[in-house]
Amino acid sequence: MKTLSMKNKFGRTALAALAGASVLALAACGGSTTPAASSAAAGGAGDAITVYNAQHDTLTQAWVDAFTKETGIKVTVRQGDDLELSNQIIAEGDKSPADVFLTENSPAMTQVENANLFADISATVKDQVPAQYRPSTDKWTGIAARSTVFAYDKTKLTEDKLPKSIMDLASPEWKGRWAASPSGADFQAIVSAMLELKGEAATADWLKGMKENFKAYKGNSTAMKAVNAGEVEGAVIYHYYYFGDQAKTGENSKNIGMHYFKNQDPGAFVSVSGGGVLASSKHQDSAAKFLEFVTGKAGQTILQTGTSFEYPVGSDVAANDKLVPLAELQAPTVDSAKLNSAKVTELMTQAGLL
Repeated sequence: MKTLSMKNKFGRTALAALAGASVLALAACGGSTTPAASSAAAGGAGDAITVYNAQHDTLTQAWVDAFTKETGIKVTVRQGDDLELSNQIIAEGDKSPADVFLTENSPAMTQVENANLFADISATVKDQVPAQYRPSTDKWTGIAARSTVFAYDKTKLTEDKLPKSIMDLASPEWKGRWAASPSGADFQAIVSAMLELKGEAATADWLKGMKENFKAYKGNSTAMKAVNAGEVEGAVIYHYYYFGDQAKTGENSKNIGMHYFKNQDPGAFVSVSGGGVLASSKHQDSAAKFLEFVTGKAGQTILQTGTSFEYPVGSDVAANDKLVPLAELQAPTVDSAKLNSAKVTELMTQAGLL
């Protein structure tokens, strides 16, 4: 796993190079900045906040609408991808208009934290979110979670033929039989966990085996569809793609079974979606209230009853009853503050995956 000095080096070099491109990309997406709709009386102009959002837009909008209804505080949401927005925040520095940053995965949060741009989370958030879903630094917090799974073709594989560990997928016997979306932040977060748990040498070897064995698809949902269509026997994805499709027509998941690696395997990694208040925010109180709302009972219940099928992580709110309970996933313990996206990018590039 990379050391803190490696992270800082990344912050000084690679991020600096990427930041300019991110500024242009976000500027080009100006239409994605939208104020939250609400029938509630608006709070004072000084209370309004801006959220840089890399989470699913429908989930965050549900949080925003409920928060504004309860507090009267207006929220403007700017949409983007995890790394796009983390690089944007770093490029803007203490002049960023963002008050809150929300992500799908935690490596982007760590990038912003390593640039010393987050304020400490409040005591209320610490009380609401258990320590295993927060980084050890308490500079940000988990707001939701997703489980790594192996989605497999039930017409081709029986349970006794499934890989016991995600590490098995680098073996020659799996050549041409499985899929992933290596360019996405989702998969790179999984590799970050592998790096922390298994070390650099083992992760590099696994990535080389992956290059030989897997088929690349753009996006988790596309990889899942490929499994369902019989193009490959399995795919490493996050759990909610399956449950989201099942809640609709199920046409892209009707042939799919869900294999949970468990046993503290790197393939049992539970990725934490992050939320943090920017230290440069001029609306610290309102920003803190928003994060407290998201991790509180009302915000976490939106996860439980909504259509995102992500796991609640705060305020003792149970998961949607269609999901395997978090406690039963036997996920490995990984400190989110140590997930090293810079090293992962380097290793995946060396392996020819990026």
